Amino acid sequence: MSLKVYGIKNCDTMKKTFTFLEEKGIAYEFIDYKKQKPTAALLTSFLEKTSLTSLVNKQGTTYRKMGDSQKADLENVKTALPILIDNSSMIKRPVIVYPDGSITLGFVANQILAKI
Repeated sequence: MSLKVYGIKNCDTMKKTFTFLEEKGIAYEFIDYKKQKPTAALLTSFLEKTSLTSLVNKQGTTYRKMGDSQKADLENVKTALPILIDNSSMIKRPVIVYPDGSITLGFVANQILAKI
């Protein structure tokens, strides 16, 4: 079974995810947003399985530095997609896509184990 793991290589949460998957012997393909910018189609596919509120990383520096009007734009899919494409660090990490098409957001070991 091979998973697709989306995120940013240097993120601490991503590093924990990689270590966990490797220790468990779980094969995965890593897609780094810094090397392969997320597309509207990819983000839309995520949003078919989760909410925009869950997908947006509100804990990060990029979000905290935004003005109120930009933060408001992240509440609507139409205005949020271009922001997330241009600022991929604002996408919760990791997004893990499983062979059945389902996803999980963030590193939660028991959620990952339950899906594989």
